[in-house]
Amino acid sequence: MSEIVPRGRLVILLSILLAYVLVVIPLPDWARLARPEWVALVLIYWCMAVPQRVGVGVAWLAGLGQDALQAGLLGQQALAYALLALVVLKLHQRIRVYPLGQQALIVLGLLFLVTLVQVWTNGLIGRPMSVHSYWLPPVVGMLLWPWLVVLLRGVRRYYGVQ
Repeated sequence: MSEIVPRGRLVILLSILLAYVLVVIPLPDWARLARPEWVALVLIYWCMAVPQRVGVGVAWLAGLGQDALQAGLLGQQALAYALLALVVLKLHQRIRVYPLGQQALIVLGLLFLVTLVQVWTNGLIGRPMSVHSYWLPPVVGMLLWPWLVVLLRGVRRYYGVQ
């Protein structure tokens, strides 16, 4: 009998690390407000592509990593990403059959969910919030989704991530 060996753990890890780099790369002031949630976008892709490998635990750890990287409230991103992964894992078979344009609209809703958790936790601790800094990144993430899918799908196929 032939046994299927899951491959690509390193590819998934490197894509999340690259997303961390994109999160901390310096941008001009006008572009900083529109920086998309790169880690969330990568997690959405991997949760849809290989749900048996990337799930709530990986999302939680990725969120903790981003919290530590940005020196934010520890657990804020972890909570948001774990909730995101839970929703994507529940709906991944439905989302995958849609064309990329419709997937982008679903991703917009998922990124708004992440933003809502961030706004809620910031409200709990009394951190001041500016409206445009929270609602613009999901829109930019939606616009980047089709290109990110094409890129990560090519990487997944090239390296045989299962």
